[in-house]
Amino acid sequence: MNIPANLKYTKSHEWVRVEADGTVTVGITDHAQELLGDLVFIELPDVGKELAAEQEAAVVESVKAASDVYAPIAGTVTAVNASLPDTPEALNEDAYAAWLFRLKPANPADVDALLDAAAYAACAAE
Repeated sequence: MNIPANLKYTKSHEWVRVEADGTVTVGITDHAQELLGDLVFIELPDVGKELAAEQEAAVVESVKAASDVYAPIAGTVTAVNASLPDTPEALNEDAYAAWLFRLKPANPADVDALLDAAAYAACAAE
């Protein structure tokens, strides 16, 4: 299982990377895309949308099932990966390069409460 040590994670299989400008980039983990199988549809949040922590933010749909993607922390959507709806398979090819959306955190310290790679690995193995 590919779990980069430089990222933070949620129990619901989102990854989070803090950017130099203070925003956070959010995607789904490699484990999540493996469980879902071949992705065929992605619905992203609107830029400017305010999200609460653990609120449904996006939808990824595979040939097997549709799955919600949750906001790992509260914040405002500042950008979306606009190429993904046209190329959902990019998430299967490299889940850590194919980010979904970026947030400006309501409280940047909330990122510290997310899982590190070791904790996520233990959670994903359950």
